[in-house]
Amino acid sequence: MSVEKALDFAKKNDLKLLDLKFTDLLGIWHHFTIPMQELSQSTLDHGLGFDGSSIHGFQEINESDMLVIPDVSTFISDPFHAHTLSMVCDIKDPIKKEFYSRDPRYVAKKAEKYLEDSKIAEKAFFGPEAEFFIFDSVRFGQNEYSGYYYLDSHEGIWNSGNGVGENGIVANLGHKPRHKGGYFPVPPVDSLQEIRSEMILAMMSAGIEIEAHHHEVATGGQCEIDMRFDTLVKMADKVMLYKYIVKNMAKKHGKTATFMPKPLFNDNGSGMHVHQSLWSNGTNLFYGNGYAGLSETALHYLGGILKHADALIALVAPTTNSFKRLVPGFEAPVNLVYSKRNRSAAIRIPAYHESPKTRRIEFRCPDPSCNPYLAFSAMLMAGLDGVKKKIEPPDPVDDNLYALPKDKLKQVRSVPGSLEAALAALKKDHAFLLEGNVFTQDLIDEWIKIKEEKDIQQVALRPHPWEFHMYYDV
Repeated sequence: MSVEKALDFAKKNDLKLLDLKFTDLLGIWHHFTIPMQELSQSTLDHGLGFDGSSIHGFQEINESDMLVIPDVSTFISDPFHAHTLSMVCDIKDPIKKEFYSRDPRYVAKKAEKYLEDSKIAEKAFFGPEAEFFIFDSVRFGQNEYSGYYYLDSHEGIWNSGNGVGENGIVANLGHKPRHKGGYFPVPPVDSLQEIRSEMILAMMSAGIEIEAHHHEVATGGQCEIDMRFDTLVKMADKVMLYKYIVKNMAKKHGKTATFMPKPLFNDNGSGMHVHQSLWSNGTNLFYGNGYAGLSETALHYLGGILKHADALIALVAPTTNSFKRLVPGFEAPVNLVYSKRNRSAAIRIPAYHESPKTRRIEFRCPDPSCNPYLAFSAMLMAGLDGVKKKIEPPDPVDDNLYALPKDKLKQVRSVPGSLEAALAALKKDHAFLLEGNVFTQDLIDEWIKIKEEKDIQQVALRPHPWEFHMYYDV
């Protein structure tokens, strides 16, 4: 797409500003804004400078000068800022004149190129189902002598006895989803229907195809919006835009949205199940006559994901909070097996339709705290490793894994029980990520360093409120 099309769109829609967005290593959007007249072919060719030392996971202070290169094909009218055109950017090193190895979007582009070069398939499609919570307020803090968090939602079942209702008047209108009772209720129990509808209208106007939206299982405002599948880079771009729209639309309504995997104790956490398939010449390569209608390619692909699952978890569920959700015996699919329909397995083969076009696998361990560019790329690389090496998965398990006798359940492999264990697995098993220089050793080392120093160590250093309950009297 040419710069002229973007400028023409801006002129027709009276857009006078250009907002440039890029993603840090952890998966957080950053941006700065320039006047529209600064956009030219030279901007696309040479980029604009910024300080990379201030961005998570980017260069140190002695090599901090970096460039953003706008991708003109991503332009949209920003849904929340008048007169503003928005573009997603890639990152370049101004000295080496090369795309930056730690830019997550560049990793995703290399993953797509690796797939094409492999001749296994032309395209990989991803369909993430990102869940989130919408709260009415959130407060948290910790210092040397105190620590707390406090969440609230008018629809939270804990407010069933509160005399102050949704409009601040001395009344309570009831209609609150109970714990684990929030799946698909109609309004007024589902109090967030209109907000979600506004979210998907903003997404649709920004070019995201939407399949459905609904309330999710947990009380207190858990929601899900389903996007139609797309290719790897485009889908990761859409996940970033999705999160941006959800958070800003919630704020517009005086509420706050979070993609934190497990904000509420004793109720469901927020996952991001990822549907995947490989295609060539318009044909779905995952359709076949094997188990659950899968092809040999699909079985080898999921075999690769299961083989490398421990290492993958460090990238697809990459926070200490992720492991409050990934707990055996609760709602999360921690068992590293595959099954048709069975939601207690880490990989499910959806059985809604028999059409060859719909045959796919669904990896259920990821959550929306991940960086989508890195997560999708890592899953693809693990799957392709399975296809190349013809990795046979174990036998499928169609039983309810949570109802299996303990002696049989012990034979089922589970995901790592902590971020520390997942990072240890990534240290040992990441050669599959380095194939084709998709991930670099430098990026993996930096990822592990950040997660050990900024996540694990920082949480380990601080007393937990529940420790006072357990240990104060010792």
